[in-house]
Amino acid sequence: MNTATLQFVDTPDGPFAILADDADRVLVGGWTDDVDAVLARLRPVQRPTEVVAGETRAAAAVAAFYDGDLAAIDDVEVVQFGTPLQRRGWEALRRIPPGRPLTYTGFATALGSPAAVRAAASICARNAPALFVPCHRVLRGDGTMGGFAWGVDVKRRLLEREAAA
Repeated sequence: MNTATLQFVDTPDGPFAILADDADRVLVGGWTDDVDAVLARLRPVQRPTEVVAGETRAAAAVAAFYDGDLAAIDDVEVVQFGTPLQRRGWEALRRIPPGRPLTYTGFATALGSPAAVRAAASICARNAPALFVPCHRVLRGDGTMGGFAWGVDVKRRLLEREAAA
């Protein structure tokens, strides 16, 4: 990939970065204003050779999500690089309804491999276009937050926002 567009959107949870490819598909989404943190979500071979500031279609979906339209993120086109299991997992994350989080065990079961809890957690950890592929909707078996690349406080607020809707 040659050039990617980077846009920052102000949200109640802080600045939200969107890195999109030349077809305006989201590569990375996350709560930061640090360009290096955004690029670090991609493996070096997948990083664009050039990043330019600009506007993305996904920004409107982020604004709509924060305005209460939780489904606004559902149709945002993303690009992810991974194994077939990871890609299946990322597709499954997009099917978790807002306000109805799964545990890692429940997520592994949804993938057809109930014993693959570590693989399920790894799929969440390697998810680059956060929010659009809502890995924040997966919790530890005891219902606690677990990890989140952009901070547990952001994850908690996202889940609270979705539960209240």
